[in-house]
Amino acid sequence: MFTLFKSKPTLKDLIPDNHVDIHSHLLPGIDDGAKTFEDSLRLTQKLLSFGFTQFITTPHIIQHVWDNTLEQILANKANTVKELEKNSINIPFCAAAEYLMDDQFVRLFQSGELLTLKDNYVLVEMSYINPPIHLYNILFDLKIAGYIPVLAHPERYLFYHNNFNEYVKLKKAGCLFQLNLLSTVGYYGNSITKIAENLLKKGMYDFVGSDVHHNNHLAAFQLKVQLKDLLPLKEIISNNQFFKIE
Repeated sequence: MFTLFKSKPTLKDLIPDNHVDIHSHLLPGIDDGAKTFEDSLRLTQKLLSFGFTQFITTPHIIQHVWDNTLEQILANKANTVKELEKNSINIPFCAAAEYLMDDQFVRLFQSGELLTLKDNYVLVEMSYINPPIHLYNILFDLKIAGYIPVLAHPERYLFYHNNFNEYVKLKKAGCLFQLNLLSTVGYYGNSITKIAENLLKKGMYDFVGSDVHHNNHLAAFQLKVQLKDLLPLKEIISNNQFFKIE
């Protein structure tokens, strides 16, 4: 029997070969992601099976919570790469950071100590409770310092859901937007999926990230994508090739 309704694909079905991930928490024992190298190995192997072939992993830097330094992150990354190679995983595996936009972040970028995704592109986030009081001053000063902010998962900031114009203001302030892939399958809740779909419709996203921390995130790649129109999602997934490591 023919059906008028085509079944939605699972999220993993939309991951192309040679996908570059720019947001994950794969380094062991450094934040709320992988706890041990065994965790890092398992997460990496599963992402590779989905089509991921390059990683720019991004541990949190949050004052008084995850006080990671550039030196600590790079040392952890170097050791992780060695251990991955011992397990026959020889892929581009880099490290940047996901910076909470606070006073410490301002001090870091003013001193030129940021770990970037590529060139001057830096991954930033906000508290889920409220935006920084001086958000637009921070963004202005960041741009003056020569950086381009890539805002992680804007769809997850609930305080913007009833004021869509704030997303427009962020774009005008120079923010690029990174969609969390799991937002498209309802992992964080239906309201977040709806906001993600709206932002996609309006062409406001620039890149995607897995934001993988643990096994539950991996399992969600088996869920069906809840978006009506898949084309905008496929386009921004392909945009991640911008970060391909030659």
